[in-house]
Amino acid sequence: MKIALVIPRNSLDSQRSFYDYKFGRRFLLSRKHISYLLAIPTLTALTPPQHEVRVFDDNIQAIDYKWKADIAAITIRTMFAKRAYEISETYRARGVKTVVGGIHPSMCPEDALPHCDSVVIGEAEEIWHTVLQDAEDGRLKRLYRAERTANLKAAPIPDRSTLSRDRYMLDIVQTTKGCPFHCEFCAVHAFDGQTIRHKTIEQVIREIQVINSSDATYKTKNSLFFADDNIIADKAFAKELFLALKPFNINWMCQASINISQYPELLELMRESGCGAVFIGFESVSKENLAMMRKGVNQRYDYLEAIRKIQSYGILVHSSFIVGYDFDSEDTFDELIDFIRESNLLMPLINILTPLPGTKLFKRLDEQGRILHKDWTKYDTQHVVFSPARMSPEELLRGYQKVMKS
Repeated sequence: MKIALVIPRNSLDSQRSFYDYKFGRRFLLSRKHISYLLAIPTLTALTPPQHEVRVFDDNIQAIDYKWKADIAAITIRTMFAKRAYEISETYRARGVKTVVGGIHPSMCPEDALPHCDSVVIGEAEEIWHTVLQDAEDGRLKRLYRAERTANLKAAPIPDRSTLSRDRYMLDIVQTTKGCPFHCEFCAVHAFDGQTIRHKTIEQVIREIQVINSSDATYKTKNSLFFADDNIIADKAFAKELFLALKPFNINWMCQASINISQYPELLELMRESGCGAVFIGFESVSKENLAMMRKGVNQRYDYLEAIRKIQSYGILVHSSFIVGYDFDSEDTFDELIDFIRESNLLMPLINILTPLPGTKLFKRLDEQGRILHKDWTKYDTQHVVFSPARMSPEELLRGYQKVMKS
């Protein structure tokens, strides 16, 4: 079969979002996009060699609908679901069967089903071969569900050979999946589970070697982003990984929980192996909000002390904050501005609270009648899609804009 693998366009009308790749390109004064979605090279690697695969990243190239695909597979995130559905319906009008997967259709398959021929719920590793075989046999099912989480130790190296590698700034590598935390606003633990799974160190190093052997470079070093939700979730594995990275002369960035500040040995190894920045979800400076979020790990640490500790190792702290939680008021915005100024954070990411499908937050606000609408294009952390507890939607939006402008 001929298989089209599609990344929908991640751009918004406002072009002012961290999640908007077009805005990122302009912000960084580059013609390249920041990166690709790892789901697509993963699917490429899982596809048996008898099939012909073409990848279309809607961010950097026009989708060639004239290429006679037998099946089109589209990965979907909530805020770009509308564009993904448009792509799916365009293919279907041309007689091409479409399969959608990813976090959004996994969390609300009933939303995706009217726009495609088949929905895949969960990780592709356990189900993709079955989907392809059924498509080849002309008996594609409406719904596929991965019955268990993927064994990452058996996972193939993501196949990036079909990507336009000269169009991206950095490569994405994921070594672990799963998150032991259960934050109310986050769908990671619902999608990936709470048990930490990881590849072997040998797998990770081999993947980096394959990346380094390509022509995709940024400045004088290869640049990687480790997409693990928390790179220190398994600290013994993290230590072994950082030691193994040291000979490869790479620049890398990662995501970690705030308690990374309590592990000097890991911070030293991170810096020595090329870590330039770590992304930490601080989310709120309010203890009451953190408790409501179930962000227990953050409540145990002094933010300023933790940030300065990490920065003392020469590692920048990239950060995210949420405004609009139930204990936020109009005073919150000035408090957040003052905190960011004092802490010297790298490009703070400010998000309006957004109840994404599949999260405990979405369920709670929906049950309370506080969800204003389900126009997914507005679920981009820049629009208010719910009724805040202590201010109006308009006041929340103005406060968010004030922080962003500051």
